[in-house]
Amino acid sequence: MSAGWIILIVIIAVAAVAAIVAGGVAMVRRRRLIDAIERRDEASATYAFILNPSKPGAEDIRRQIIAFFREREMASPMFIDTRLDKDGKACALEAMDRGADAIVAVGGDGTVRTAASAMAGTDRPFGIIPIGTGNLFARNMGIPIGDVDAALQVAISHGSRKVDMGRMTLLDSDEPKRRRAFLIIAGIGFDAAMIDDTDPALKKNISWLAYFVGGVKNLFTPKYHGTFTICGPDGNEQTSESTAFRTFMAGNCGQIPGFALMPEAAYDDGILDFELIDTTGGIIGWANLFGDVLHQTITKRAGQNPLSTNSSVDQIQGSRAEIRLEKPALAQVDGDILGKTAHIEFTVEHRALCVRVPEPAAPAAPAA
Repeated sequence: MSAGWIILIVIIAVAAVAAIVAGGVAMVRRRRLIDAIERRDEASATYAFILNPSKPGAEDIRRQIIAFFREREMASPMFIDTRLDKDGKACALEAMDRGADAIVAVGGDGTVRTAASAMAGTDRPFGIIPIGTGNLFARNMGIPIGDVDAALQVAISHGSRKVDMGRMTLLDSDEPKRRRAFLIIAGIGFDAAMIDDTDPALKKNISWLAYFVGGVKNLFTPKYHGTFTICGPDGNEQTSESTAFRTFMAGNCGQIPGFALMPEAAYDDGILDFELIDTTGGIIGWANLFGDVLHQTITKRAGQNPLSTNSSVDQIQGSRAEIRLEKPALAQVDGDILGKTAHIEFTVEHRALCVRVPEPAAPAAPAA
């Protein structure tokens, strides 16, 4: 046999051995991955439920959660109730100190917002059992509303999304809690005044529609004036001085029941959607503004109705915004009133919160 044939046979033999070894390694890795998934699914995680006991039916839901875990032979869940002097953030911090592997907020947007603010950056899963009136963040996440067992099934699943968390900082305040989290929309001006003037009793009876009543009370209040500096996604800043407006909002999610306030807002893109709204001409301007919102809802694109004449909706995306007002105005985060401020900053923490959702995010496509 010639030397050439001997070399060829050796190469083929080496290649065959290498293929067998590679195949064996791949099988071992696959088996390890399957074992890891099985161990993960069978792991006895400790769940802590942050419950707002003031919500109607809260105690019934507590019993329903206990029964849900008992039926599935899961470890008994931990419950930590919110109080007037102990918000969702304090409860979530306590739950983590007590060794909770996953935390679930049971309540409305306020309980969800405050509990989530403690979870940001921890990589611990965060579930939501929505009870209350708005439940806007849960709706934007696709979490079942009005079906506790379905929401519980989502909360104990392994499907999750990393979502952004917005922050509003009251720069003219020395309070330790001057930096507040938001998951949906934060703002100053008309939107905060509308929320502040909404009757809680009416809100319980007709849900989020009660906000329209609060809005009517503030249709003819004086405009606000301020200087705006917005840092765009590219890092460039734009400044607008002595600007008159009705409301300024920063959105992480833009959908509310029936309407799209910020149709291009995405909760995981690392940027906020800023919206500056103004009207003129009294009730005509407000009617035009409603037409603008309706136009956005139908087209699913940010922009005004071409027929609008007495309203303006300026939208820009960015990572940061700073506002200096001539006079203090009410501010709100996810429907919670923070009081009046004249100097605020909006920032965003990219994919800071791991939220349990019905459908997890699809894996990123491999690079070409």
